Amino acid sequence: MSDKKIALVTGANKGIGYEIAAGLGALGWSVGVGAREQTRRDAAVARLRDTEGVDAFGVPLDVTDDRSVAAAADLIAERAGRLDALVNNAGITGGGPQQPSSVDPAVIRTVVETNVIGVIRVTNAMLPLLGRSASPRIVNMSSSVGSLARQSGPGDETSTGPVAVAYAPSKSFLNAVTLQYVRELADTNILINCACPGYVATDLNGFRGVRTPQEGAATAIRLATLPDGGPTGGFFEDAGVVPW
Repeated sequence: MSDKKIALVTGANKGIGYEIAAGLGALGWSVGVGAREQTRRDAAVARLRDTEGVDAFGVPLDVTDDRSVAAAADLIAERAGRLDALVNNAGITGGGPQQPSSVDPAVIRTVVETNVIGVIRVTNAMLPLLGRSASPRIVNMSSSVGSLARQSGPGDETSTGPVAVAYAPSKSFLNAVTLQYVRELADTNILINCACPGYVATDLNGFRGVRTPQEGAATAIRLATLPDGGPTGGFFEDAGVVPW
């Protein structure tokens, strides 16, 4: 196995995921670009390699499909033999509006399948590879809109987001799932944390955000590269800890 650290970033063909891949690559990591669509995945890998100078490789990956996720784990095992960091970045909003009194329950199921069950599916497939790393890290890309403290407080939409009964609770669910992994893996050296990128201008929100994807990637990169003894079971943004 190579001494170069290996990362997998899901949903890395664009936006925040792409910038996480670029940032880890700039630190000398080899980065798997996980994405469903081949053309966009190949284009992202080519851009990372040719423009950013990153040791990037494509990983066909649909987080909602068991066989796709298993094949991704096999690809990384064959290429690198281990995984040093998993960044679960792939996510969807489910569109809008999402008023709880009128939402189609199918929208909630779809969002949870990607944002929560997809994270569980990928994490479980990659745990054996993470177990071969000297300093394994898992970063789950959450959002401050999943903070129950902020949702129940007096904040405006800059901190709570709009009413979104599929998307916001999916991030609360993801936070809760993350803590269950922390509890189960407490006797291992895997550090597991949630990251909030802030209100980033991406196609996820129609590019209405006020932060760049590069700015949004910063916390995830920091958590993926934590030193041994770093925090685990936390929820972080650039400004510090996000209240649960």
